[in-house]
Amino acid sequence: MTLTVIKITADDHADNERLDRVLSSALRDFDYRVIHGIDEINTAPIGGNRLLFAIALGKYGLNSAYSRLLYILRSQPSCLEGCTSAILIDGDSELYTKSTGTELAFALNSAGSGLIGRPLVEGTGSLYNFRVQAKLIGVDCRGAYLAAVRDLVDRLLKTELPKIEKPRILALHASSHHTSNTMQLWERLSERLAGSCEIREIGLRNGTISDCSGCPYTMCIHFGEKGRCFYGGLMQEEIWPAVLEANALIMLCPNYNDALSANLTAFINRLTGLFRQKRFYDKALFSIIVSGYSGGDILARQLISALNMNKSFYLPPYFALHQTANDPGEALRIPGIEEALDNFAKNIRHTLIC
Repeated sequence: MTLTVIKITADDHADNERLDRVLSSALRDFDYRVIHGIDEINTAPIGGNRLLFAIALGKYGLNSAYSRLLYILRSQPSCLEGCTSAILIDGDSELYTKSTGTELAFALNSAGSGLIGRPLVEGTGSLYNFRVQAKLIGVDCRGAYLAAVRDLVDRLLKTELPKIEKPRILALHASSHHTSNTMQLWERLSERLAGSCEIREIGLRNGTISDCSGCPYTMCIHFGEKGRCFYGGLMQEEIWPAVLEANALIMLCPNYNDALSANLTAFINRLTGLFRQKRFYDKALFSIIVSGYSGGDILARQLISALNMNKSFYLPPYFALHQTANDPGEALRIPGIEEALDNFAKNIRHTLIC
């Protein structure tokens, strides 16, 4: 399998030295090729490859070459079909590495690339973000940074989302079936998937799930190792088992003030206890996102950051169906919506079914 490193350097060349050293050391046992800069991307064939995007942000978190990369990805929405990607962001301050990583992940996904679970390694200017990992493995922060990049490349080359004959899909929502445009789109989508997938839907409305209360780390690990949460309830009794059984998670997300709803956010927070004992690399993440005005990309990036980058769900190409609708029932009147639902259902089946 071919590993292609797409290296985007900062405008201030001094800021690229650490990225060069990390790549040289982390990749020494792998076969790979390097594409330098934007011009080579337009000429070098990369379809079907495993791609590592290595970005040096520079002193102020701005990089003109990175901006040109975003332009290529956004203007050519099928240029990475067949690819699977991971991301390395090297910064020169304590800011911008995570926001750049989620922005790039969304652009890659919208251009047709899948992303492995936990696809981002970020090195802040001080590398203090690696203090916990450094203590765990007995090295300094620089050594932990290098180990994380080596692990990222190893997982990028090895990860394959399993496909099965009749996958199990878990749909989570916190909306009303009667008035929600998001739920109406889901009903139409589930009709298209019903014959080929086993579907389970769980609603999180009306106080059925409480948010994480911030237990100490050791307490969360203690209960997580037993498959439990200190606060119990629906999350432990029904939702955790449903997540474990599912091959794919579909998040049904109306846009509330450019953010996920409180109950969906509570689900993500409470999932941490289960994550302590189980990684979700073999589970795919999809979403329907409906905005009354705009901002669907903001929610998509929140989902990517929380569930793909943090909780390790695999991100299939074109993971989200985006629509803009306000009045009840408006989503089903959007021109081309039936074709969009057909294509989204086809993408889900192609991702999951052998």
